[in-house]
Amino acid sequence: MFTYQILIEYDGSNYVGWQKQHNGNSIQETIEKILKKILKQKVLVYGSGRTDAGVHAIEQSAHFQTNTNIKDRYKFINSINYFLNKKKISILSIKKRGIDFHARFSAKKRTYEYIIINRTAPLSLNYKRAWHVKKKLNIALMKRGAEILKKNKDFSIFRSSNCEAKTAVRTLEKAKIIKVRDRITLVFSSKSFLQNQVRSMVGCLKYLGEKKWNLLKFNNAIKSKLRKNCAPPAPACGLYLSKIKY
Repeated sequence: MFTYQILIEYDGSNYVGWQKQHNGNSIQETIEKILKKILKQKVLVYGSGRTDAGVHAIEQSAHFQTNTNIKDRYKFINSINYFLNKKKISILSIKKRGIDFHARFSAKKRTYEYIIINRTAPLSLNYKRAWHVKKKLNIALMKRGAEILKKNKDFSIFRSSNCEAKTAVRTLEKAKIIKVRDRITLVFSSKSFLQNQVRSMVGCLKYLGEKKWNLLKFNNAIKSKLRKNCAPPAPACGLYLSKIKY
């Protein structure tokens, strides 16, 4: 049995998310169907983490096991991408791994990026690929809020009511905000994230940037640990899984 890691880029706009579901097409199921066609056997693909409906990936990591020894990986990737071409999914690379490798459980750090386009004009190139915020955001305040997030340990306020994690304690290794003209990129890194954590953090930072909240209210909301005190989560369209480190 051989274990292979694949890196995947995808536009999640028309998918129900990474994980297989009964209510629509998923990234996982789409890739599994094509691997079955090429390898002539049923293949299960395990991702580094779930991405929700509408969320994109710059570099999702996944693995699968097969009885086939894939010798010509260049040809193999081209074959997969031929079938994925119209599905807005691309396999970027494939690498043979040890039998103990697991895309999810072997991961040491996950990085997400969230894109906000801050301008009055509607989106054309970034439609369904960024959050369009018309009101001018105070970046200095948002950066101070990001520093508060980085020092925080209990992220209970940011977790979805459906989150199955045993604890809301997390270590946020990076919380960075970069602005280039009207494009604001928020970057977050951690070993793992709670369900809806990133989008919820972005929603609260946006409230701060709009001055709907001041830093005291932002900090007190986090300390309350109550989901009801969280700002509305940012929409899925601006979120990207960008890097998995092993």
